[in-house]
Amino acid sequence: MKRDPLDKKYYRISEVAELLNIPQSTLRFWEKEFTMLKPYRDSKGNRYYSPRDIEILKMIHYLVKERGLKIEAALAELRSNRQGVEKRFEVIERLKSIRDQLNGMINSINQLKR
Repeated sequence: MKRDPLDKKYYRISEVAELLNIPQSTLRFWEKEFTMLKPYRDSKGNRYYSPRDIEILKMIHYLVKERGLKIEAALAELRSNRQGVEKRFEVIERLKSIRDQLNGMINSINQLKR
């Protein structure tokens, strides 16, 4: 049974960096630039990201890494049209999931032909 990647209450920075395939330093930088990101910090200063924080990070990743926007443009996009960005991001994520499923089916068919 496949686990939902966001089924915990909080995630350490290393887990989030691995999930998004980006360095921890990028997460710390984005936290400074995008004030809507507010991970919980314990008494030692360790960051713990909620599933909502991770969703925001995924949107930032989409805007900066996939669409190629500069930090300022991504920030402006989130401020002015956050709902539009969320909807566009959700659609793209769904399409990627469908593509992965189709590729899996194609690979299975190709395995059967051998």
